[in-house]
Amino acid sequence: MNVLFITLDQFRADSYGAAGHRVVQTPTLDRLCAEGVRLGQHYSQAAPCAPGRAALYTGTYQMNNRVVANGSPLEDRFDNVARLARRAGYVPTLFGYTDQGLDPSQAAGVDDPRLDSYDGILPGFALGHYLPESQATWVEHLRDLGYDVPFGWAAALRGEPDRPAEHSLTGFLTDKFLEWLGVQEGGWFAHVSYLRPHPPYAAAGEYSRRYDPADVDLPIAAVDEGDRHPLHATAMGIAYCAAPEGEEALRHLRAQYYGMIAEVDFHLGRIVEELTRRGEYEETLIIVTSDHGDQLGDHGLIEKLGYFPQSYHILGIWRDPRVGARGRVVDHFTENVDIAPTLADALGVEVPAQFDGRVMTPLLEGRDVEWRTAAHYEWDYRSMFLAQSTRPWPYDRSLSRDNLAVSVTSETAYVQFGDGSYLCFDVARDPTWRTPVDDVDRVLRAAQEMLLWRQEHLGRTYTDMLLEEGRPGRWPAHLRH
Repeated sequence: MNVLFITLDQFRADSYGAAGHRVVQTPTLDRLCAEGVRLGQHYSQAAPCAPGRAALYTGTYQMNNRVVANGSPLEDRFDNVARLARRAGYVPTLFGYTDQGLDPSQAAGVDDPRLDSYDGILPGFALGHYLPESQATWVEHLRDLGYDVPFGWAAALRGEPDRPAEHSLTGFLTDKFLEWLGVQEGGWFAHVSYLRPHPPYAAAGEYSRRYDPADVDLPIAAVDEGDRHPLHATAMGIAYCAAPEGEEALRHLRAQYYGMIAEVDFHLGRIVEELTRRGEYEETLIIVTSDHGDQLGDHGLIEKLGYFPQSYHILGIWRDPRVGARGRVVDHFTENVDIAPTLADALGVEVPAQFDGRVMTPLLEGRDVEWRTAAHYEWDYRSMFLAQSTRPWPYDRSLSRDNLAVSVTSETAYVQFGDGSYLCFDVARDPTWRTPVDDVDRVLRAAQEMLLWRQEHLGRTYTDMLLEEGRPGRWPAHLRH
């Protein structure tokens, strides 16, 4: 089997055709869903990019991997999808980026330039084409084409509407992957990590005009100012988190987001077409997900942050030609931490004890199995206040309280803040998360569910081992000598 592992940055769950969106058109994603399995209640475990990807790549919750911000190093001790692919005999090859900061213990001294950025490469990946945060190779490509493009990813991307779509960042990365694919002989593993539909909210060329803002729904309004949790109020006061004012601006922002999705869907179609031409489409496992979602103006916010589900409920597609599941929709709660263990199972590799996620294979095959009844995610916001902090370590640990955890069931959504406050929404009555639970017993049950979740997922890499005669055989295969 070939493996094509695709991430679409900042892609929320409701924004494609197969999920029922009434405006955006995504024929390729819809086809993959029709030929495989759509994960209808799929969640990211953290935001922003580096924390979300750390959970995805290592199969661990943030409370265990401790990548809490863009800039938090990922400890080298963690297993990951690239390393398990190598154990399965592949050379996993990256196109795009992984946003994983170097473990300082692996640096070549204090002057190692990799310590200056979180924009690192997940250990285990070979490079097909690396796109750093600056998108430097794409910007250089545009300059070679004669465009006067400033260096700096945001400035370059804001100009996408003014250039033909064929010169887009998404098209550029797709071209690089297809060039590489053209010299492969089968048995390959590629991770294509697309930046779009990540902001700036500016789609490429014709896609910036694909959807009329007048046809786009308005977002969920924020609750009244007096009813907002202090963190919600704070976020709405930060320029890069607050939604633009006015219906026209909100509709325009959403239309551009959908345009970016339509474009990336087109380029995924190019890949499917080439795999079909090569006779490899029915020999390729295709996984599509995201690192997190986007508020898109919902609750008065944009980007990815806080506790609302728009930042964490994401797309999930699993198309394995060996599994007879055409058009199946899994409505159980699935999580990005499930991707790594399920991939290990699909590749015939022992599932590491490190993984917090569960093997989804029974769900993909349509079997009735016991499964989780809630989805969980975390957001650590200490980095928002770190630069202003004068709080001394180790005597004052209040920065460690700048985090939250969320447990979502079909009935309630419970948010526990590190400062001791909490919220509990009645999602059975109001799926917009604007109605609090007024039953103390229901709140208690929701809080207990979260506590049990945390207890069940304490680190376990070595916890089921005993160093005594006859026990070494229980070590994971890749650690045995």
